[in-house]
Amino acid sequence: MTMDSTKLRFFAPCPRGLEAVFEAELHSLGVPTTTKTEGGIGFTAPWSSMYWINLKSHIASRVLWEVGQSPYRSEDDVYRAAYALAWPDWFTPSQTIKIKVSARRCPLPSLDFLTLRIKDAVCDKFVASRHRRPSVNTERPNIKLDAFLDQSTVTFYLDTSGEPLFKRGHRVMSVEAPLRENLAAGILRLAGWSPKEVLLDPMCGGGTIPLEAALMARQIPPGISRNFAFERLLVHDEKRWGHLREAARAKQVAAVPAAIYASDHDPAMVKIAQRTFQGAGVGIDIRLKQSDILDLEAPADGGVMVLNPPYGVRLSQPDELQSFYPRLGDWLKQRFAGWRAYVLTGDARVPKQIGLAPSKRIPLFNGALECRLYEFLIVQGGARRRLTPPTKI
Repeated sequence: MTMDSTKLRFFAPCPRGLEAVFEAELHSLGVPTTTKTEGGIGFTAPWSSMYWINLKSHIASRVLWEVGQSPYRSEDDVYRAAYALAWPDWFTPSQTIKIKVSARRCPLPSLDFLTLRIKDAVCDKFVASRHRRPSVNTERPNIKLDAFLDQSTVTFYLDTSGEPLFKRGHRVMSVEAPLRENLAAGILRLAGWSPKEVLLDPMCGGGTIPLEAALMARQIPPGISRNFAFERLLVHDEKRWGHLREAARAKQVAAVPAAIYASDHDPAMVKIAQRTFQGAGVGIDIRLKQSDILDLEAPADGGVMVLNPPYGVRLSQPDELQSFYPRLGDWLKQRFAGWRAYVLTGDARVPKQIGLAPSKRIPLFNGALECRLYEFLIVQGGARRRLTPPTKI
């Protein structure tokens, strides 16, 4: 029996706040039935759908394959549940493992002890059936096992992704306080941006937002340049995976349909962004320049602007920020009438400082950092004090 002839259960975590757009993306990738939870989506699908989501999802953080679930009341119950699973069917004792345990409302006192018990169960199973045990490698394991415990049930997963999926393999060097790629993609979806619209990122830093837009516009799968943990599983179907990857490559669009503009005031950041765009094969798609944001003119009569201001990380002084936001608001009102502007920030005072009334406030997380995505619909003379508030937006 092939893995594709049976429906399997998966769970795909995503950045918190992006669950709805991630669920819509999964539907577009051919997964009809999904279960939305905080921080991820559960779904039932054939094995090849897992390949497709790892390769093509812009928003997933990883894809976990559910290999077992059991009720428990004690650490021994968890050990027995882990021992009962067919680990030797899925990987070999020569491969290294790492076990990660997370829990919500779990009554047992120590997650560290549970991690040890699950490791013992897996190793004991290998000794019983293969007379050898896998060794643990917490830094760069071949195989990652996840266990999640609620108050009465333990669920076991094998991680099919390996490195988190937001690591596309394009970043030429790490940038201080970067925006994660899957969050950038989710923001573009929340903004309702489509490749037919002009896009501007006037504080692009290392270029994450325009790069994600160019990948979407060209239909370049985010995972096309990287490897995945499922390639190390015994049940991996190399032929099927090869076909899917080639089918995805064949759907790429030759030229980008959108006009994507990006700029940053820091010449070093512009150089990094340029090298990243070129490495991803979209160097000619993004019109990149070095400029102070307030010197820019609107490149079109209408479009979508996405801003991730460096809230103190790349602007040196707090008083610099105090004076920057009112000037940013004036710049938007004077030069960008007809545009939709989206500002991601961890500072709740920003809308007031900008002097525009946001039409949407969406809570999001960049890693552990809680932020808000504010939508501003820029209209002619759009200062809040001169406008009667709209009844409904």
